[in-house]
Amino acid sequence: MHQRSAHRSLLVIGSVALDDIDGPFGFHKDLLGGSASFIARVASYFTNKVSVVAVVGDDFPKHHIDELTALGVDTSGIERKAGETFHWVGKYAPDLSTRETLDTRLGVFADFAPKVREDQRDAQLVLLGNIDPTLQLDVLRQVRAPALVALDTMNLWINIKRDELLKTLAKVQTLMINDEEARLLAEEHNLRRAAAKILKMGPTSVIIKRGDAGALLFHGGGAFAAPAMPLADVKDPTGAGDSFAGGLMGYLAYAGDLSPATIRTAMIMGSVMGSFAVEKFSVDGLRDLTTPRIQQRFDELAELAAFDRVRL
Repeated sequence: MHQRSAHRSLLVIGSVALDDIDGPFGFHKDLLGGSASFIARVASYFTNKVSVVAVVGDDFPKHHIDELTALGVDTSGIERKAGETFHWVGKYAPDLSTRETLDTRLGVFADFAPKVREDQRDAQLVLLGNIDPTLQLDVLRQVRAPALVALDTMNLWINIKRDELLKTLAKVQTLMINDEEARLLAEEHNLRRAAAKILKMGPTSVIIKRGDAGALLFHGGGAFAAPAMPLADVKDPTGAGDSFAGGLMGYLAYAGDLSPATIRTAMIMGSVMGSFAVEKFSVDGLRDLTTPRIQQRFDELAELAAFDRVRL
């Protein structure tokens, strides 16, 4: 990993936003947020071929984009338009297990129409962040022949744009959602049955993120469970799922293959990166990570889940 080898390129389509977060550790205003902000930063630890397509307003601090650029991320696809940057305001419960959205101001994100440049259309891995499924489908028409397309979505789109989402799901390989969203999409409470229904919608694999309970992978060949790292300090779960996605896709780009064994390892790497994200606010937990620190936590998580097979 120290060579930052880039066997595959990763194109990230998503949001770059500002967040106001209230909770047990006080009120924090104008934090860097948005799916692409976390995904691209995390993936940059594994590959130097990450590019982002997003939109920000003229109020967005330039230093956030400069910092991504300094990490080797191609930020030329982040468009700056007149108006307000997408702004989310949320409040976490005292135990951080649930959150309430207090305000969502879409700003320039309301008219976001992702434009994939000619030099980005050959991306080998594509991660479609949590945006309108109509826009996700439009991106798929712009890219040529990616080896893997992963998609994230949310309750809002499942509820108000189910038909459009189903059309998009028919064209992707991997769906990454949380347990609540999986149950809603499949209209099935049991997660194993929900995953089986979702696999019939088109994806060849479904990854169900379960917060501090880890993540589950379901595919035609079976299932796999990635544990979450038990942490002494959790401050801000906002970017956990996107950091998981960035770690997973970044590692797949680094490894250069998409075998089931590699995808399992990538899920563990996703859990590792998600654990760093939640220890501090915004992307602070992901700043200045080193390969030895990432490796150490990966080894700790591998040891946490290790056991001997026995024959009774």
